[in-house]
Amino acid sequence: MEKSDIAELSNELTYRRYLMSNSPVRQYFKDLNIPEYVALHIIEETAAADPSGRTYLKDLADRMQIPVRQASRIVGTLRDRGLLSWSHDGDGCDGTYVTLTDTGSVQMRGQEQVLKDYYGRVIARYGKENMVQLLQMMQQLEVVMNSELDRAEVDADGVGSPE
Repeated sequence: MEKSDIAELSNELTYRRYLMSNSPVRQYFKDLNIPEYVALHIIEETAAADPSGRTYLKDLADRMQIPVRQASRIVGTLRDRGLLSWSHDGDGCDGTYVTLTDTGSVQMRGQEQVLKDYYGRVIARYGKENMVQLLQMMQQLEVVMNSELDRAEVDADGVGSPE
């Protein structure tokens, strides 16, 4: 592939990611912002899979692909608004965890319905199969991009050499 092709594709990908992150879909978020909604959704998903209903802060940060400090700020805001409770095991050394409150569940459900209505219209026009294929391709792209970031970190640290 020629350098000009790579430059053109990388510029287009950067532009598309920019547009997606600045999407007008933000107008559909009134009481929650996007990271808060994602956090609540992950917490609810984890609770459904874990009999204790707990989501550990580190696990939340890992799933959101953000630093624990940033996840902590999001959780603190949600706790202050009564949308979740934040506690710890033992003396706190074993980790802190969050659980969704009834208020948090109601608020998340309301936001979920707004998004479902909007994306339902988008999917109806774009096509379900197209959407599924696009999401699968985006997931594959994220894996490759993260792999390249990991390789770049190895190179920067001078540890090992990527294949």
